[in-house]
Amino acid sequence: MTGILTSAEDFERARAWRLTDAADWDAYLLDTAVLLAEARRVFGSVRARMFHPEDFADFCLLHGLDPAEPAARDRYLVNPPLQTQLLPYQDEELVGDFMPRLVRARESGLTLRHADLLLDEGLLGPARSEERGGPRIRQAYEQGAELFRRMLVGAGYGAYEFHCVVDAPGGELHARARILHWEDGVVRLHDEELDLVCAVLCAGLVRELPGAALLHGTQGGAGGCGEYRQVAWAWQSSGYDYAPAAVRMEGVEALPGFSLGSVC
Repeated sequence: MTGILTSAEDFERARAWRLTDAADWDAYLLDTAVLLAEARRVFGSVRARMFHPEDFADFCLLHGLDPAEPAARDRYLVNPPLQTQLLPYQDEELVGDFMPRLVRARESGLTLRHADLLLDEGLLGPARSEERGGPRIRQAYEQGAELFRRMLVGAGYGAYEFHCVVDAPGGELHARARILHWEDGVVRLHDEELDLVCAVLCAGLVRELPGAALLHGTQGGAGGCGEYRQVAWAWQSSGYDYAPAAVRMEGVEALPGFSLGSVC
């Protein structure tokens, strides 16, 4: 497991803590790429998370640690509530692909933790036991996953972006996913994005919170005579289920989506 600084600004802030011997940001990127490649070669499986200076400073303050001590860095990286931010490294390009995913994973991890707290740790913690309402949460999680599946199946093949939001105590819960739906029915998206979408939908359904979901992008492909069209569909929930509704979200005007009950 390793922590990776994801910007030149973060690198400069972390200099005082002696997290790296690199002379500058470019050297740090090179050193990190070499480290990841070597770790993959030796261990086969490598996991990483974003090393966020503000999170680290807060963690050290909370636990009375010296941020310049290696032990403080190690405790921060293995902190259980932050395990949702971990990603497997699979030889991706560091700057162009993996680092942006690390940034999104941190944001998603914080949202997942928020959703978990709303459910009395029913997603990630000991409340998953049947004695503490586990079956209800599992049922809602499966319902959220099924709603998401029906949205993707009903959309047909294409390249889409999905965004859902739930109006929750403590602030809105957001989840996003980028989806490729191939003509043979295969759907491609990152596992961590799928997990977050299902968790946010689950929290809204269990707590009966209002929410909205938006699916937009390019529908079609080469198998359909090369025909493509821009689409944007949306659904809203009063807390119990999602129904077609016109929604404007993040600058996208979406028409009421198709009936999810009509999708097998």
